[in-house]
Amino acid sequence: MMSMKYRKLGKSGLEVSAIGLGCMGLSFGYGPATEKQEGIKLIRRAYELGVNFFDSAEAYGPFTNEELLGEAVQSFRDNVVLATKFGFKGGNSTAGLDSTPENIRAVAEASLKRLKTDRIDLFYQHRVDPNVPIEDVAGTVADLMKEGKVKHFGLSEAGIQTIRKAHAVLPITALQSEYSLWWREPEPEIFPTLEELGIGFVPFSPLGKGFLTGAINANTQFDKSDFRNVVPRFNGENRKANQTVVDKITEFAKKKNALPAQIALAWVLAQKPWIVPIPGTTKIHRLEENLKAEQITLTNEDLEEIESAFSQIQIQGARYPQHLQARVGR
Repeated sequence: MMSMKYRKLGKSGLEVSAIGLGCMGLSFGYGPATEKQEGIKLIRRAYELGVNFFDSAEAYGPFTNEELLGEAVQSFRDNVVLATKFGFKGGNSTAGLDSTPENIRAVAEASLKRLKTDRIDLFYQHRVDPNVPIEDVAGTVADLMKEGKVKHFGLSEAGIQTIRKAHAVLPITALQSEYSLWWREPEPEIFPTLEELGIGFVPFSPLGKGFLTGAINANTQFDKSDFRNVVPRFNGENRKANQTVVDKITEFAKKKNALPAQIALAWVLAQKPWIVPIPGTTKIHRLEENLKAEQITLTNEDLEEIESAFSQIQIQGARYPQHLQARVGR
């Protein structure tokens, strides 16, 4: 049994395994859903290996991912931290945003049932809703906390104004946004804000939606239902250009006797002590590889070497198609 280290998400005192598990890909986003028993096996294996932080959302599926997670962790529910999210109309990520107080409450009740539990450990707003003042969102979650239904409040892909306004009403435990060696946008503004306010950071896609593992190249064909088909960064030309990034990480990983994915995760962990990445996978051997990243220590020299290599690479292509990019960073 490998010993997993724990980290605290900001000043909240919420202690979680240094690497969590993003469960989305088991049900949604990257091609056909994993067969349920396989998904349960993977989640339970993560727990055996020391993971106590599991990330879901009503929108993953919709709904099937929370049901899978609830069933998988039932026998050890009290030893894990379950995170889920509200904020889309009818739980459908393509149907527009809805963070009205009524919807937040309805989602909380429905999520509790699907997760087979009496409290949500970390409840995120999935995307900022420009039609609902963030103060009302925070106030509604505060009420759910008073009722014992929610333990911690989070935001996802929010900008610094929203973070400050929400935090003034109800302390935020964590911000969840995309962050990796090829998407470093949170560094200049978001990180100092989180540090100042004592908020933890939970990066999703720390492996660049799979790209930084080295398993995707110019010839990779994604399943027709795979989200990456519409991501500009993954189109043919950009994929070729971005291969330099993977080559650099691969070269560095060889020196460290590690895999590219492990270096990419170790790099994220090395940035701040309050960062907890949540890589996802559908394969147990990948899960086991990813979790070993926590035992890799990158020295200052290593980090400087990675930094100088990367400062010369221009990543090609946006991380979202235009209509989805409009939803982030408010």
